[in-house]
Amino acid sequence: MVEVYKFGGSSLKNAEGIRNLRQIVADVDQCLVLVVSALGKTTNALEEVVQASFEPTNTWRQKLDSIQEFHEIIASDLLPEPDVFLDTILRPSFDALARKLEDPPAGSFDFVYDQVVSMGEIWSTLLIHHYLVATGLDFRFIDIREYLITDSNYREGRVAWDQSGFLIRKGFACTGKEKYITQGFIAGAENGYATTLGREGSDYTAAILAYILNAQQVTIWKDVPGVMNADPEDYPHPKKLVEIPYQEAIELAFFGAKVIHPKTIKPLYNKKIPLWVKSYKDASGEGTLIHEMEQAPKLIPVFVRKRNQVLISILPRDLSFVIDEGLGRIFNQIDTHKVKVNLIQNSAVSISLCVDRFDERVERLISELSMDFKVLHNTNVELITIRHYTDESIREMISGKTILIEQKTRSTVNYVIKTG
Repeated sequence: MVEVYKFGGSSLKNAEGIRNLRQIVADVDQCLVLVVSALGKTTNALEEVVQASFEPTNTWRQKLDSIQEFHEIIASDLLPEPDVFLDTILRPSFDALARKLEDPPAGSFDFVYDQVVSMGEIWSTLLIHHYLVATGLDFRFIDIREYLITDSNYREGRVAWDQSGFLIRKGFACTGKEKYITQGFIAGAENGYATTLGREGSDYTAAILAYILNAQQVTIWKDVPGVMNADPEDYPHPKKLVEIPYQEAIELAFFGAKVIHPKTIKPLYNKKIPLWVKSYKDASGEGTLIHEMEQAPKLIPVFVRKRNQVLISILPRDLSFVIDEGLGRIFNQIDTHKVKVNLIQNSAVSISLCVDRFDERVERLISELSMDFKVLHNTNVELITIRHYTDESIREMISGKTILIEQKTRSTVNYVIKTG
């Protein structure tokens, strides 16, 4: 029997968090695959390093030094003999990355992004593996880049399932009570370079491994007691959902619920592998069970708030019908620039898209669309979704807000609202 555990960066932001991980995994009495994210906010920090490496300054070095110092502080606090790990493993790895960044970027932004940002997961698993072994737990380190293979679609790698399945079943040979530690979020392309699976993709890694290894179940360890009906940062008194069906989890993830990556559910659903969401702060707590349910439960309203959105409105210059004249071209360009669309609304002569944050991809998309269409965009917007809405829940969420778009179905209502 195989069990998959995934720990995210919020649970690994200091030495205490890693000690807590050890306490949880030490009790597992069967084959365990431990999937680990980068420590704390390392991914965000490495994104800043990548951005700085494309600028005509050397600010990337200071940013990288800060990341290294953060890891060294945790290692010194955590390990019984930190100097061995620091001198022979961690510092040489940082030095190697620094040497690569000293040269002008070799390749596209997305390519460089994956080569740099993927190191966050490598450093975290090297450190945690060293600690687990030093404290008496027999874990084997697996570099997932050699086993989980994708195409060369950098920052959104598409899994080569047959090749990955063969390699993963060979590398994670669960015949008894073996223990493995590996990285989430990252993978390897057939050309030997690193790829990533999309932001916050560690959950997806856990689901891929569970699917290929026929795991008994997957547990995602979070800083909340389970799947809540609202983000505690946005809603003062959220309530925990005891159990939800796969379909509901997919809906919540698609609209931006932080607790689960959108791609996580499908591999688990295909083999009916249950997914638990539990709190690393209370390992004995019930958590939330996501599984196959013959009859979906009646759920309370669930609120999802997706910040840093961009509302793009596209209009033909001659007032022709947008569906007839340009819809195919518009969506081809969206696909080309890898822009994630969260909501679409169209009229006879316009189409509006709510997409994720204004970054270089969205900027390129707007620029290209502007060659053929009149394009307007708003950056200070949010997408608010209410599943299983009631009149009271709608009033509670949108009272006093400026609504730019409203969409309503039988079970879901979406609002694009202005925030500034």
